Amino acid sequence: MNQELIRIVEAIARDKNIDAEAVYEDLEAAIGSAMHKVHPDTEDIVVQIDRSSGEITSVVDGESVNIRGHLGRIAAQTAKQVIIQRIREAERGSIFEEFRERRGEIVTGRASRWEGGMLVVEVERTEALLPKSEQIPGESYLPDDRVRAMILDVRDEPGQVKIILSRTHPDFIRVLFEMEVPEVAEEIIEIRAMAREAGYRTKVAVNSLDPKVDPVGACVGIRGSRIKNIVEELGGEKIDIVRWNDSSQILIANALKPAEVAQIALCFELGRATVVVTEDQLSLAIGKRGQNVRLAARLTRWDVDILTPTEFNAGLDVLERVLREVEGVDSTVVDQIVAMGMISVLDVEEVGLDPLLNELKMDRDLAQRIIVHCAEQAKKIAEEQAAKQAAEAEGAQSGGDESAAADVAEEPAAAAGEPVAPAADETSDDVPSAEPPSEPTDTSVPDVQAAAGDASAEAGGISGPQADNSQADESDDETTVT
Repeated sequence: MNQELIRIVEAIARDKNIDAEAVYEDLEAAIGSAMHKVHPDTEDIVVQIDRSSGEITSVVDGESVNIRGHLGRIAAQTAKQVIIQRIREAERGSIFEEFRERRGEIVTGRASRWEGGMLVVEVERTEALLPKSEQIPGESYLPDDRVRAMILDVRDEPGQVKIILSRTHPDFIRVLFEMEVPEVAEEIIEIRAMAREAGYRTKVAVNSLDPKVDPVGACVGIRGSRIKNIVEELGGEKIDIVRWNDSSQILIANALKPAEVAQIALCFELGRATVVVTEDQLSLAIGKRGQNVRLAARLTRWDVDILTPTEFNAGLDVLERVLREVEGVDSTVVDQIVAMGMISVLDVEEVGLDPLLNELKMDRDLAQRIIVHCAEQAKKIAEEQAAKQAAEAEGAQSGGDESAAADVAEEPAAAAGEPVAPAADETSDDVPSAEPPSEPTDTSVPDVQAAAGDASAEAGGISGPQADNSQADESDDETTVT
């Protein structure tokens, strides 16, 4: 029995990942609680377990007591409850300490059940939670499905340890690269920046510390073998590998791939990058729902503004005209202001006075007059744009009201089954009969034929801007390596 006790203690310590000494102390405390049930008026109770032989000795008021025949059923039940509670507390502390040190690590578990929108995952000897906000959109799991996620947070709450998993965090991509690309794990290639919209697209900027190692090629692998494993783990999420560069202009151009950039103007005071692309590259630069430019802005930490050459030149022309209206401004001052990345009067107003004084060493009176004049022109431009938008909205609303009124006027005639009167140029020379026709005329046939004609025209193809957008969307679907 004594050796069996030692084996049980060792098995509990091994399975629960807790110290064997802590299990012995819990057993001694549980037996002591049971002895207090038998001797409620006695405080001097000492219980010891020999760690080598497993012998249990109990002393009450200085006298040795044999616990085998001394403890009844109720006292034994009390000892059992105390042992279970103490071991659970020790196990909870062990789990908390273990997983707290593993934050940021990827673990593999098994889907257990759903609790609302939250997925409960069995991870090793405990349960972890994958909240709805940390799940990749479109993914679904069935019981016993394999789940691979990153440990995001570990919380020690009363009664339980909450382990929060994540599959949407950018560091999940980083750890996957460390697992699939040895050069990243060995820190030969470093991931300098990352921007992600989980389930759709991720941009990763990489740099090599060894000039002999190509960072993009190493991350992609032979025939895309390395990046393919990462994409499959993410359920088809597209990944763009961007070559890092210390030059902000080159980095922004690389981040906007596959679009080709014509010109980039940086305004460090505003943290804004104005990117000029041609008309045929505009949809590629912006991407689906602005996704490409949005990720590029987050990757480079610049506020990226996409313009066509016409828009860019128009803003410069207005800026130059407004600046030359200020007395004392010549072409040199205009060039200096444009060189600072300000391409419109709105930029000059937003930048303010200090950059003109500190960077351009401009006279304070001249700088103040420039700021005031640009602010006045910016206000006028804003008012004109607001009036134009209001006029366009009013025109669209009036057009919709006229169309609705025409539809309402036609509804009574159609409901009564009366044919619509033909137009004047379509009136037949024949005199209509006063008697009604012997068979009712089916007036819906022309409408059906017209609808069929419209459907066939739509099925025939898309032309104009819609075709350009469709082509841009198809090209935007491809995973790019820049």
